[in-house]
Amino acid sequence: MLGAIRRARRSIKLESYIFADDEIGRQFAAALGERARAGVQVLVHIDAAGSLFWGSRHLEQLLRREGIRLRWFHRWSWRAPWRYNRRNHRKLLVVDGRTGFLGGFNIHRENSRAVYGEARWRDTHVQVGGALARALQTLFDAFWRGRRRRYPFLQTPDGNVLITNHVRRGRLFLRNLFAARFATARGHIWLTTPYFVPDRRTQRGLVAAARRGVDVRVLVPRKNNEHLTQWAGQAAYAALLAAGVKIYEYFPRMLHAKTMVVDGSWSSVGTANIDYRSFFLNYEINLAGTDRALAAALEAEFQDDLRQSEQIASARWARRGWLARILEFIGWLARRWL
Repeated sequence: MLGAIRRARRSIKLESYIFADDEIGRQFAAALGERARAGVQVLVHIDAAGSLFWGSRHLEQLLRREGIRLRWFHRWSWRAPWRYNRRNHRKLLVVDGRTGFLGGFNIHRENSRAVYGEARWRDTHVQVGGALARALQTLFDAFWRGRRRRYPFLQTPDGNVLITNHVRRGRLFLRNLFAARFATARGHIWLTTPYFVPDRRTQRGLVAAARRGVDVRVLVPRKNNEHLTQWAGQAAYAALLAAGVKIYEYFPRMLHAKTMVVDGSWSSVGTANIDYRSFFLNYEINLAGTDRALAAALEAEFQDDLRQSEQIASARWARRGWLARILEFIGWLARRWL
């Protein structure tokens, strides 16, 4: 991403949920600033809630001094307090309309091995070009101009689709697309998500697939930075495990990747978790399609992650204590707000 920014000649368009004032954030600020001073158009859109405790006034002033056009998404306002709860969870970068990036990476040190070491977050990001890069630029421009209802999703000529969650139709498209893939799966469904709080329809889809013999595997982190969300998701484990869904906990470090592969031929990667906020509230962006090379790469990552994970045994889960059940109940009650 830094390399692409440094090679920019016309435009750089960046959205991030978190843009931290740390070693990585300052590297990006310096690269963006250098290009802005060279006459490149640089637009940066940062979520106000996501960067609340990560960014700083100093970083904001630095970006603006360099000639970068910076916007904060949904800053707190007493006139519209509830809009603060709708977050721009998208992470995307488009350079010159020719090179694009999207996925789980925020702009912060936790995603850097050089800075954070072996404890860095386990995440997945993809680089795209051609029609997909142009489509990403179209989606960025629409969002920047406030035309969020225009593209609930955008399909490219090569059969890929970018799902944006801008309007209710788009949010339902994401959940419905996943449900349709669950319903038509014949071999396997391999799903990775850091925040797993499946709504009832998603639970029914996974259960039905497992019961007809599909190999359904869900990979979640053992180390989670959102404990209440983790408890809410665990409230669904018993029914899923009883139906034959296999749930694994990744233990080396924080797992932040959001990927899915179905039958080795269809895949999804992006910013959306399998939870209420991503399905019904946040602005997200996911790339889905039948690119077999991408599906194969994501499958290889999934299998490597499984070797560093532990499967939750159904019998052991059934013996969990009363405190765990109470925490699950509390988390499930709050699931729509997490």
